Amino acid sequence: MGESGKVAIIGTVGVPGRYGGFETLAEELVRAAARTGRADRLTVWCSAPQAPHPLPDSYLGVTLRYLPLRANGAQSIPYDALSLWQAARSGHRAALLLGVSGALALPALRAVSSMRIICNIDGVEWQRAKWRGAARMVLKRSEAAAARWSHQLIADNPEIARHLSETYGRGAVEIPYGHEDTNPGPAADIDDLALPDSYAMAMARAEPENHLALILSLFATDPSLPPLVVVSNWADTAYGRALRQRFAGHARLHLVDAEYDPARLAAIRAAALYYVHGHAAGGTNPALVTMMGQGLPIAAWDCSYNRATTAGQAAFFDSAEGLRACLQRFADHSAARAMGAQLRAHAQARYRWADVTDAYFRLLGL
Repeated sequence: MGESGKVAIIGTVGVPGRYGGFETLAEELVRAAARTGRADRLTVWCSAPQAPHPLPDSYLGVTLRYLPLRANGAQSIPYDALSLWQAARSGHRAALLLGVSGALALPALRAVSSMRIICNIDGVEWQRAKWRGAARMVLKRSEAAAARWSHQLIADNPEIARHLSETYGRGAVEIPYGHEDTNPGPAADIDDLALPDSYAMAMARAEPENHLALILSLFATDPSLPPLVVVSNWADTAYGRALRQRFAGHARLHLVDAEYDPARLAAIRAAALYYVHGHAAGGTNPALVTMMGQGLPIAAWDCSYNRATTAGQAAFFDSAEGLRACLQRFADHSAARAMGAQLRAHAQARYRWADVTDAYFRLLGL
């Protein structure tokens, strides 16, 4: 079909997914659409500077459109806003807006277009420690605009739904993330990383609210703990570069660059003894859901989002000593295995990609 009547997916770097949670979601929606004969009903807006070249015009039968802007950082605001305008002008009947960066454009868009806007607001982005001053104000106003002007809101976590209800008086459809790798490839060779045979693992963007400094400090100073592998985008921020410089000399710490190849990530996860999740902001974090699906015991930062995601079945910490106490619990292998089994059972019941994509398709009318 032509553009008219199609659904646009807006707010990601693009597909194939290689960046983060929303990209994984977009990838899963595209794969599910391809499996079920819906691929010709979707268009995904992509970032040309972050896409492979030459730029493909389709992926698994889904149309790809490009803008010459980056999909994250400050450029995400014009990137999302222009994507929305292009989708409306080309006759798309609905847009799935992932995140609130472009939401300040919604009042004007609603005035001139009948395109239905369905917005997953992600976490409460303006609360993240990295945002200050004008940036925080813009994000807070963007969230308010998304809540006011979207036809439908999606929350990936019950705490996000509660925030939307209490702050804006808006209900939200709760749709979480999936945990399984629905496109498993051959086992990857990660010998180039020179990792130990087994280790604790953390995976997070290098941002203050993810508490990597606390986690790294504890493992660097406590020889009773196993080696620690941390996968992060160290080079992308001043904070990440400072962390890498501070901790790179510790033999028991392995600081791995952000890895977006699913097979390599699976190989890294396979040798993990347990997972340490320091995220304090956001909603349902995809890395946490994935590790739950692995059946690993998990020590998670004690916040309402993580308690909701894990149904309170992880171990929780809010300090270095609290983390040490969590890890001491894991020394009881029987208790650690039992926790991992509980978390895996919850992930299998709650976080299945087939259920997630079906829920999105129902909401989008596909």
